[in-house]
Amino acid sequence: MKHFTISELLKSDTAIKNRIWNGATREVEDNLIALVAAVLDPLREKYGKAIHVSSGYRCPAVNKAIGGSLTSQHMNGEAADIYVDAGAKGNFEIGKLIVQIGNFDQVIFENVGANDLLPQWIHVSWKRQGYNRHQIRKKLKGSNNYPLLTPKDLGL
Repeated sequence: MKHFTISELLKSDTAIKNRIWNGATREVEDNLIALVAAVLDPLREKYGKAIHVSSGYRCPAVNKAIGGSLTSQHMNGEAADIYVDAGAKGNFEIGKLIVQIGNFDQVIFENVGANDLLPQWIHVSWKRQGYNRHQIRKKLKGSNNYPLLTPKDLGL
């Protein structure tokens, strides 16, 4: 783990606010380490600038408090929501870089507009065990719809 720490992947403002312990098991930590090794560190190397984690691991109570999916990969330590200082255009750039690097289970361009692919953040997941689907999706603002995208949709 060259550019990220377990503590930043466990940090949760929701957990702090609601006094929820967001500690991880060894298996969850192993999954987080694999996510960093396969996706986040290579992304940081390629991007060359800071990448921030807004949400990594979420225990079930934290996931429930934020209204997360019942099957969220965050609860397994297999996902992180990330963003960069350059805003939506920078977030789009790091999403494209993840796809180009090729190590991912899902990349979701989160809260995009109806006519753009400029995300407020990127959700990225990686499975240490099992099959990585290489799904690219977008989530429209105000919707629970996650349509599939292709590399061509990203200009690749």
